[in-house]
Amino acid sequence: MVKRILLIAVAGLVLAAGVYYFMSRSARETPAQQTAAASLPTPQVGIVVVQPAEVPYPVEYAGRVSGFRDIEVRPRVGGLLLKREYEEGARVTQDQVLFRIDPASYEVAVSRAEAQLLQAQAAVRQAEENFNRIEQLVRRGVSTEAQLEDARSQRDQARAGVQLAEAEIQNAKLNLSYTTVTAPGTGITALESPPVGALIQAQQTLLTTISQIDPAYVNFSFTDEEGRAFRALNERREKPISEKDLTVELQYARQAKYPQVGRIDTAAQRVDLQTGTIQARAIFPNPDGLLLPGQFVRVRLIGITLPDTIVVPQQAVSQGPQGPLVYVLGENDIAQARPIRLGPELAAGWVASEGLKGGDRVVVDGVIRVRPGQPVRPVPMDPKAAQTTGTPNASAPGARP
Repeated sequence: MVKRILLIAVAGLVLAAGVYYFMSRSARETPAQQTAAASLPTPQVGIVVVQPAEVPYPVEYAGRVSGFRDIEVRPRVGGLLLKREYEEGARVTQDQVLFRIDPASYEVAVSRAEAQLLQAQAAVRQAEENFNRIEQLVRRGVSTEAQLEDARSQRDQARAGVQLAEAEIQNAKLNLSYTTVTAPGTGITALESPPVGALIQAQQTLLTTISQIDPAYVNFSFTDEEGRAFRALNERREKPISEKDLTVELQYARQAKYPQVGRIDTAAQRVDLQTGTIQARAIFPNPDGLLLPGQFVRVRLIGITLPDTIVVPQQAVSQGPQGPLVYVLGENDIAQARPIRLGPELAAGWVASEGLKGGDRVVVDGVIRVRPGQPVRPVPMDPKAAQTTGTPNASAPGARP
């Protein structure tokens, strides 16, 4: 029992001695630490002076390519399909021969019409001679006026018969030409067509479909809120942005940029009840057929700008307890934390919709070395260089309006 009491007493003395030693050491080191802190150099930081300006605001949407026009190829005459002159699914050009229908019966029709024309021409000659003969007899007083009128009527009917026969020839030749079916436009053909030897019915049988892809349509949609925001933006402008001021770029095939530039073609004047979006359509030249119907692309609208806008580089933005903030230099280069409200993200940085004004000096490089209320040594930076200098703050919020 006595040993246990002695052990407890010794342990208490050792603990007390340790506490005293560390407290006395802390008391001795505090002035030294304060001296070392005071001797640290003022941190150097890179700053930019923000000014309101009109900045480009490209916007992107998901889109899908569609053909400019789908053309159904149907025969104008019926008959047996003799031959298909193209490969199914291939690209064809306007007036290219696609199908050949058996022309035999139509060639016979042409010959029949030509024979009928010869008969009509012979009838005209006979009627002309009869009219001339009766006309001379009337002058001699041998024939009557009634006979002359009958002869004139027969002559006119014979002439009309010639015109009818000529029209029949034209119709027969036209039907004969329809036995060769040509492409009414340039585009991509469907993968299915009637087999050779099939009986083709005039105006009914669908031979193929040609999708005209030059130019090509690209359909996309935007929300009603985005539409209202664009109208509000236009109201702030002296000269509103029109569809003619906008150009459209495409990205496809692993972010590859489509070489042709398009334009806005039209936009629906109603909101889709199922998606709550407004449909829009752009049109692009597609001479090489790179854009295919059904293809997914990224639509990028160029030409929208934000007037009187302050943009701060991404690496200048930090996340504080109350939200995003930047460090602004005041008098004597004292750093101050300034809460801001972020707008959309641009290539140059974040739009600061609230919290900053023209002429503010914002810390961009060396943010991690800044302490609120402490002086810094500012070094001006080129705003363009500030966009690529440093690593964007990982805690920067992705806030959008």
